[in-house]
Amino acid sequence: MADKLLSRYEDLKAQINFHNYRYHVLDAPVISDLEYDRLLNELKKIEADHPDWITPDSPTQRAGAKVSEKFEKVRHPAPILSLANAFGGDDARAWFERVKKLDDRVEKAKFVVEPKIDGLSVVLHYRNGQFVQGATRGDGEVGEDITSNLRTVRAIPLKIPVESEKWKGSLPKHLVVRGEAFIPVKEFEALNKRLEEAGEKTYLNPRNTAAGSLRQLDPVLTASRPITLLIYQIVYSEDGKVPTSQWEILEYLKSLGFPITDIAKRFNNLDAAIAYTETFNEGRDALPYEADGMVIKIDDLTLAADLGFVGKDPRGAIAFKFPAREVTTTLLGIDVEVGRTGVLTPRAVLEAVEIGGVVVRNATLHNFDYIEEKDIRIGDRVLVKRAGEVIPYVIGPVVDARSGKEKKYKPPSKCPACGQVVEHFEGEVAWYCVNAACPAQLVRNVEHFVSRGAMDIVGLGIKIVIQLIEAGLVKDVADLFTLKKNQLLGLEGFAEKKAENLLGSIEQAKGQSLNRLIAALGIHGVGEVMAGDLARTYGNLSALSKTTADELQQIEGVGPNIAESIVDWFATPTNQKLLKKLKAAGVDPQMKKNEKKKEGAFTGMTFVVTGTLPNFSRDNTKEFIESNGGKVTDSVSKKTSYLVLGENPGSKFEKAKSLGVKIIDEAELKRLAR
Repeated sequence: MADKLLSRYEDLKAQINFHNYRYHVLDAPVISDLEYDRLLNELKKIEADHPDWITPDSPTQRAGAKVSEKFEKVRHPAPILSLANAFGGDDARAWFERVKKLDDRVEKAKFVVEPKIDGLSVVLHYRNGQFVQGATRGDGEVGEDITSNLRTVRAIPLKIPVESEKWKGSLPKHLVVRGEAFIPVKEFEALNKRLEEAGEKTYLNPRNTAAGSLRQLDPVLTASRPITLLIYQIVYSEDGKVPTSQWEILEYLKSLGFPITDIAKRFNNLDAAIAYTETFNEGRDALPYEADGMVIKIDDLTLAADLGFVGKDPRGAIAFKFPAREVTTTLLGIDVEVGRTGVLTPRAVLEAVEIGGVVVRNATLHNFDYIEEKDIRIGDRVLVKRAGEVIPYVIGPVVDARSGKEKKYKPPSKCPACGQVVEHFEGEVAWYCVNAACPAQLVRNVEHFVSRGAMDIVGLGIKIVIQLIEAGLVKDVADLFTLKKNQLLGLEGFAEKKAENLLGSIEQAKGQSLNRLIAALGIHGVGEVMAGDLARTYGNLSALSKTTADELQQIEGVGPNIAESIVDWFATPTNQKLLKKLKAAGVDPQMKKNEKKKEGAFTGMTFVVTGTLPNFSRDNTKEFIESNGGKVTDSVSKKTSYLVLGENPGSKFEKAKSLGVKIIDEAELKRLAR
């Protein structure tokens, strides 16, 4: 048993040293912080039980990792150490109880709470107020000289610009400060967007991007990255007077012109410090940077120093870690789900992994273009993120962890729910199943078909739609027109009167216009306005079903994608069957071919309606405009003649103003029609 444990101990040391090298030297970790912490905690537990096993090469005996050979080495004037972790309030209180036993002063100590920013720790040297050298933390004793790169970071003062009255004349001859360099979240997202638009490789997270950028041999590249930093510690001072409390250190650094955090707070007791820290468990998304926790420090730096160290961890502070939101795991496969609108969405099937207390086995992959752009392969080690209640999603592959056995993924050619060939239109991200009877989208299709803007079947709400489908009475929208009273009476909540009313509404819907039926079919890209244009052009569904993409593109507003969508919809065998069933049920409205719109005061004008009008409903407004020869569209453009404005308007109001579109109210609309 002891031999097995010793073997595990040696294996843990090797693993952790390897991951330290990947993280600190290559800036390319292949596991998440959570997984690293678990390995380190297991190692610490073994060492606590077997202190005689501890060797100098143990990761617990060093703060960082080996320094890269590509940079000059810099020996730090004092150790640049990492902190022990606390994973909740109980851990933090246990730390307090341990250090309290070592020194009675801890009982009455004050505490300072600061963010634990997920970036690259840097050490800056100033002589006579001038910035002369900057280095990485390295292994805690020796770092890498990255002075040229740090000079490009605008947040770093090249000359200490200010001395406060309180500390006037106290500037040390040699001042060494420590801070965290990082890329703000919004800047990181903007950077990735620019890289994506340029067709270049994007980055997985801000931390690796900042670290990699600062450890480039070319300062020009570093200067092109939106890196900033916050300073939080004085490492060393010579011939000067500096504060002896952490809170005053922050004030002092700020007075000298260094950037410091604006969320640090001082508390009179540990419970208050923990309570403040815990508010960021859920509130960390409001921070402008990635933070994996908060740091709780004993404010009295003399006391903190007197407490000494445990291994390489100072006893005077603890890192209060947030629940992990990013982990790595293996992508076992990719499933495809069909949404209620017919859009196919890929879903990652993962090796089970815990993220923030929740076991995750699936995550979204957004869309098929995302898989291709990120080069995500089945079998990859992938980075997965879960923030709050947001659905977990795959950030991207850990390319350096590939073995060569990973397989590239191809999107499906057929719908996994119904087997019909799927459609992908040029310039669009989504892939679609256009089968109106696809079981995965049947509820949505029926709900749209009966809606007010389509066939307007009164009394057929979403709950009843679901009832009918679950009972097997409706397998496509045409089945609505063959429902019988005895079938409805067999459903919960239906009595004679309710069944008769619904059947009456369905019978009345058989007389709806052709344009309403076309809109009700749910053809991708065909809304109410285009449905009207198609109805006037073709006169009936039979003629429309035989049209070509070239013919359709002669209609104003019909581009190649929409034309292809219409042709493909009518060419789908299940949709052809649906049209025959509708016709057999008496749903086959006709319109005089090429029937012109009514002429009137609004002939040649295009209107957009936004907000709530005092007397007209949205449908009333549309009918009023069309009855006077006008056209109603959904979006504002330079071709829009008027925006009809009601109360509580949306974004269309602002767009109309920006384009100089004339804006009128209901009264003015009526006046124009006279």
